[in-house]
Amino acid sequence: MIKTSATCCLLVAVLGAAPLHAELRPVGATVTLDGIPPAAPGEAGRLADYLQARPARSCGFSPQGAVLIRTRFGDSEQLHLVEKEGGARRQLTFGHDPVAWAAYSPDPARNALAFLKDVQGDGRNQLYYQHAGDASARMLSDGHSQATAPLWSSSGREIAYSSNARDGQSHDIVLVDPETGAPPHLIVTGDAFDWQALDFASDDHLLLVLQTLSPAESHLFVIDLASGLRRELDPSPTPVLIKDARLARDGQGVYYLSNGYGEFDQLRYINLFSGQKSALSEHIAADIDALALSRDGHLLAFTSNEGGNSRLNLVDVLTHQDLIPPNLPFAGVMQGLAIDAEGKHVMFSLAAPNHPDDVYVLDVAANHLAAWTHSESGPIDAAKFVLPRLINVPTFDHDSARAREIPSFLYTPAAPGKHPVLLALEGGPEAQFRPGFDPWIEYLVNEQGYAVVAPNLRGSPGYGKSYAAAGHGILREDAIKDLGALLVWLRAQRDLDGQRVVISGHHYGAALALATFATFPDRVRGVVSVSGVSDYIEWLGGMNPDTQAERRAEFGDERDLALRSALHHLSPLANLDRLNRPLLVVHGKNDREVPLAQAEELVAVARSRSIPVWYLVANDQAGELRGTAAEEIYLRVFTQFLGSLP
Repeated sequence: MIKTSATCCLLVAVLGAAPLHAELRPVGATVTLDGIPPAAPGEAGRLADYLQARPARSCGFSPQGAVLIRTRFGDSEQLHLVEKEGGARRQLTFGHDPVAWAAYSPDPARNALAFLKDVQGDGRNQLYYQHAGDASARMLSDGHSQATAPLWSSSGREIAYSSNARDGQSHDIVLVDPETGAPPHLIVTGDAFDWQALDFASDDHLLLVLQTLSPAESHLFVIDLASGLRRELDPSPTPVLIKDARLARDGQGVYYLSNGYGEFDQLRYINLFSGQKSALSEHIAADIDALALSRDGHLLAFTSNEGGNSRLNLVDVLTHQDLIPPNLPFAGVMQGLAIDAEGKHVMFSLAAPNHPDDVYVLDVAANHLAAWTHSESGPIDAAKFVLPRLINVPTFDHDSARAREIPSFLYTPAAPGKHPVLLALEGGPEAQFRPGFDPWIEYLVNEQGYAVVAPNLRGSPGYGKSYAAAGHGILREDAIKDLGALLVWLRAQRDLDGQRVVISGHHYGAALALATFATFPDRVRGVVSVSGVSDYIEWLGGMNPDTQAERRAEFGDERDLALRSALHHLSPLANLDRLNRPLLVVHGKNDREVPLAQAEELVAVARSRSIPVWYLVANDQAGELRGTAAEEIYLRVFTQFLGSLP
């Protein structure tokens, strides 16, 4: 989230002078508004105050034991270093574009870090290298291809990362030494699916690599870097998802997260020589989210996703004992799990709906957990923030012998009365909504009087692989039926106004919102589509070659006649004749995942059918607007759109 900027002041001036009819109106260089009427003075209320919250996100330890975080003192998240508990945040990077990933070299002698960010919101992350104390960084990637999933070698002298530089569509893994200035060299020849390096052996002779074919299938390989020999670990005759893995420091085996042995993602171990496998988390009926292993191999940390909240788990590898960490200060969502070089401290960030992300460090020997940062919620008292209630809404079908339910998080205003409702489908079924810190939701609830429902429809992770599989492929239409059941449930609630429902969504969630709008037009007042797919056939057939194969495996191959018919039926463009309520369409001009042409066609066809459309283009952004100046303008327009609905 960002603070109020000069661009937003310009927005107010432009909106105040704008005519009521549709026209293109640039707002500085940030956004272009089309068909958006002028805003009434003060209409956005206290939105800017909510957006001044400043979370701190974990990026790992420095070799000296300091804490590297992403936070902001300007318009975007940059890297800062915190050298002691409660210490000052010392800014390391500066710029307009937010940093997406960062890590220090494990080599203390280098005292340097690497990080990812794109350039002017072009959606193509580049890899940078910066020595501590330097004012600027040096780009290691080529500046025009995509660099993803960086990984330091165990020695801290080289970085492996995924790149599509070879032919624009294959995801290779390359290796670069930041100090020599030599160009990256190829170590793993990939293909059209996603390949990423996960871990180096202690002596850097082995590399763990993950190939992801779809959200339901991936393959784990160990590669001998000297010979190039590649061996798959724990292959399966049926699709299995492996999320992450680490090499045991003694070189004997691999810890990995797999859903191949039950409903949930388990932490498992496989011996590299005997092939013997064992489960380390089968007693936990929840997905394991992340794992970290100390450099000496003695401490294993992992987090479990239990009803949307996180739990920290620790294992002493030498004694094979589960350790009992102290209770978290509050129930919330953890990210950025890391262990320091000596294996004595565990680091993570933790957030809750009423608490911005803060970085915590656990002293393992003392079993003491301390907050190293104290994040601000802006000028809004966090005690005012609403905690959501988990609801399980019955839907139309059964799962085994019982009625299926849709787990959803419901935020309701404190004031009595029947509240209008926003159904937030952020990310769509492939991404699970978890109750972290979201000041936008809190603003809607506290200042606009909206109840917000964030459903985890079938297809969402976090509830077992059967639930996730129930929303894949041609079964995606059942997610629309889930939303129909949710709309019925809303109308039966005394404190919710089921007659005044708005649906918003991002990427696939936007297409799902539009499809739900078309299916139940009498139950929805309006739709907000952010970077949404409007035509699945056109999208899949014309998308970037480096993502096409994976998306076809996920959504279906539009070249198959039977699937083509189903994809056409699900496409929003095929259902616009059933819409008669207003749309707010928002899209990043540089979106590589869903091209701007998808939004332009949706807007043109909707307007040709006299559907009211507000259209906002973020000129210097890709698919994600978070942490940018464009985000605040978009949220102001969103607020204005809600106020305009009958």
